[in-house]
Amino acid sequence: MSALICPHQPSCPGCPRLAEPGLPPEPVARLQALAARSGAAPPLVHESPRQAFRYRARLAIRGRADAPKLGIFEAGSHRVVHIPRCLVHHPVINRVAARVRDTLASHRVPTYSDAAHAGLARYLQVVVERETQRAQVTLISNDETPDALRDLFADLQAALGEDLHSLWWNGNPQRTNAILGPHWQLLYGPAHVRDLSGDASIFYPPGAFGQSNLDLAMQLGARVRELARPASRITEYYAGVGAIGLGLAPGASALNLNELGPGSLEGLAHGVAALPDAVRAKVAVHAGAAGSHGRWVAESDLVIADPPRKGLDPELLLALGQAPPERFVYVSCDIGSFERDAAELLRTFRLSALEAYDLFPNTPHLETLGVFEKA
Repeated sequence: MSALICPHQPSCPGCPRLAEPGLPPEPVARLQALAARSGAAPPLVHESPRQAFRYRARLAIRGRADAPKLGIFEAGSHRVVHIPRCLVHHPVINRVAARVRDTLASHRVPTYSDAAHAGLARYLQVVVERETQRAQVTLISNDETPDALRDLFADLQAALGEDLHSLWWNGNPQRTNAILGPHWQLLYGPAHVRDLSGDASIFYPPGAFGQSNLDLAMQLGARVRELARPASRITEYYAGVGAIGLGLAPGASALNLNELGPGSLEGLAHGVAALPDAVRAKVAVHAGAAGSHGRWVAESDLVIADPPRKGLDPELLLALGQAPPERFVYVSCDIGSFERDAAELLRTFRLSALEAYDLFPNTPHLETLGVFEKA
């Protein structure tokens, strides 16, 4: 596998391992060591294409009104690196970003200044729907309403043409590093990007979490579903919109889904509502922090968790130790928190399998799938 040459490096910090072919050696070595210590087989590794794998991107908008920059910040700064020919973006994302830039420039829309907390155009979010290859486009502005951008949105819809799935406005008028604000308005198209979890439909509103390397992430989800025994009582924590768990509903005797984020809960509600009546009756959604719903561990044969980088909530980890299910499947995006939590889990469970998924090509990170069996 040869090194890639990007026109935006070295300024762009998004792909620090672009010149280093192959998987990141450190997390691979740490997983191999964990497997050896635990008596498990060496981790099975699932690789990813290194280009055009991102179906989701958030781009900062800065610079001059007549020549805005759309890209990501240089390390440790609010200086934006313009990345019109990004190698890792799905081609639709690059096309959409170029047309948004041209439309912003033609309307001379003031771009956001972090220091002055002034200007309108703040960020662009683009999510590509796999089935249609069209983009859910969200323009985030420094305002409480989209009124100042009405003329721009009409021209933008026309400019995006067949690449457009839906057009959203989001308002974030606060001085904050958060990208999305509390104000939303759908301007055109369907309210959700749709995908599948097994045979179940899943729905992504623009405020929901979603994986960027979507093809490989959905392969990971399918692998987790293979680990469920028929008629199991299943609980999934940090379930998002149900990209893993909803596909388990038909074969489960009961399915509990836990999620905290408002956007993901909205998508999850639509996914549950789309299930057939008899399947939907087996599903319950529990909103809030995972640690506050630990009681479902004791009532489950299979527990699944896909937490953020910080790892498992301490209360959930305690519940798993006190009333271990027959099988616990842990999906982790951070090797450090996974190692820490695994050390605690191995007091009660044995590690039966490890897999690594290259969800973050050209970076030092891997996604880990750990299968723990009740000891």
